[in-house]
Amino acid sequence: MKKQSLYIPLLVLTALIWGVAFVAQSVGGQQVGAFTFNSVRSLLGGAVLLPLIPLLGRLSANRRQAATRREKRDLWLGGVLCGLVLGLASSLQQAALAYASVGKAGFITAMYIIIVPVLGVFFHRAPGARVWAAVAIAVAGLYLLCWNGDASLGKGELLLFGCSALFSLHILIIDHFSPRVDGVKLSCIQFFVAGLFCAVPALVLEAPALSAILAAWGPILYTGVLSCGVAYTLQVVAQKQVEPTVASLVLSLESVFSVLAGWLLLHQALTARELAGCCLMFCAIVLAQLPAQKAAG
Repeated sequence: MKKQSLYIPLLVLTALIWGVAFVAQSVGGQQVGAFTFNSVRSLLGGAVLLPLIPLLGRLSANRRQAATRREKRDLWLGGVLCGLVLGLASSLQQAALAYASVGKAGFITAMYIIIVPVLGVFFHRAPGARVWAAVAIAVAGLYLLCWNGDASLGKGELLLFGCSALFSLHILIIDHFSPRVDGVKLSCIQFFVAGLFCAVPALVLEAPALSAILAAWGPILYTGVLSCGVAYTLQVVAQKQVEPTVASLVLSLESVFSVLAGWLLLHQALTARELAGCCLMFCAIVLAQLPAQKAAG
């Protein structure tokens, strides 16, 4: 559709913001602990979305205003579940950046785009041969990207695999609840829940100091306002006009932007072996999201 093409740049911008966010997370992690960083950025993201709720409500004034008891229950249940999973997933990702480069973190995290259709097996939505081929290509890419002759995975890679699995679960939860509730309200609740969830281990394990948080104000501001607030809003607006498969494919560019951002801003060069692994993983991501061909006739 011609109208869909007008919204593709918004999704590209979203992927760009999320890709550069890996750099902000890496820099911010040098000042504060993983739980502290995610707690502050999530609470900030929720605060940014809060005033957008009445604004977007006016733009969709044609929709029914009053929510039923079931819708309210689904909104809070979905928001809490999304927030808990998001808080844990983002904390694993943040901790992994202490051991893995920005580019590697971006690509392994993007494995959620392949894990999600594979998990469809457990929901009686078995993926076809194309998705299994994508999984095989991704495994080959991960081998080149992560293995450096050692017999075992490093701590950073293990944390990122856990992060990717949790993001897959997060996507499935959103897929279940988003058709039933207001998307911006759901996101706002999830950010506040994630922030409060991360605040508990932050206070117990990291004893965050205000001076350290202020020292990381730049990365926290970027990830809180742009990555959480702005990018999510762009995604919501664009995905109302873009087919889900196309949207997922465009958003997967996040992994490419993370490599470019790590190279340009942090001078994190990848070896030829690791670049080959990144190329294979991106091919797998693209293949997994291509629409299946319909039978002729």
